[in-house]
Amino acid sequence: MREFVVAHEAQIRLGFFVAVFVLIAAWEILAPRRRLRFAKSRRWLNNLLLVAINTLVLRLLFPAAAVGMAVFAQTHAWGVLHLVALPYGLSVLLAIVIMDLVIYLQHVMMHAVPLFWRLHRVHHADPDFDVTTGLRFHPLEIILSMLLKFATIAVLGPPVLAVILFEIVLNAMAMFNHGNIRLPAPVDKLLRIFVVTPDMHRVHHSVEEDEANSNFGFNLSCWDRLFGTWRAQPRAGHAAMKIGVFSIEQPEIMIRLTGMLQMPFIAVQGYVINRRWRGRS
Repeated sequence: MREFVVAHEAQIRLGFFVAVFVLIAAWEILAPRRRLRFAKSRRWLNNLLLVAINTLVLRLLFPAAAVGMAVFAQTHAWGVLHLVALPYGLSVLLAIVIMDLVIYLQHVMMHAVPLFWRLHRVHHADPDFDVTTGLRFHPLEIILSMLLKFATIAVLGPPVLAVILFEIVLNAMAMFNHGNIRLPAPVDKLLRIFVVTPDMHRVHHSVEEDEANSNFGFNLSCWDRLFGTWRAQPRAGHAAMKIGVFSIEQPEIMIRLTGMLQMPFIAVQGYVINRRWRGRS
């Protein structure tokens, strides 16, 4: 089974992506959490065009991507996990948890470093919050993220299967916790003990800076509790809270593909984490 997954990882990842995307998209139609501000057709077209560009860029620059780096590290016995004798299953689980922590820390740094925030605000400037928001990132951020994955894999030396599973789970969870979907309150309360739910992550997309500087996790919810970045609910409530970046209001920048690509090079007021305790000025 392990060999089958490694041999067919591209097809398996694509299959999971399509299945989860269709599931969340249908869920958004059947049980939406919020009313959208802009036409879904317009936003989706531009967001998915950006996804296509990112996919092409990654294929051109890193044909083997993270899985290829994991194979290389395994072949050359790179990484900490090659220095300790652990059961294979434990190595896989430990690697997935550590890589998830790295993604959490990367996300915090995307808010903390002004240059990185210029890139990351493309994700936050989406004026609505749905399944395509979880896929909407500037190509330069995607490249930086892949380089960080390479470094993490080189240092950690995770099993190839762990990297494949992590990529599948991270992609699926990004679509799930960005979904404009309604979960019953008891279900949400139970799930967020373990993983990031849509109501939990939606707080992070608030236009209010202190809320945007909370709930950085993409998969496991424990990191926000552990590092003090947890916030249970938005002040205005999920139906009334405003999504986006307060200094970016022009639809041609928020929604259009050309605006998203140009956004890191447009000077706007402040960057999120630097304004956390000062409020708007």
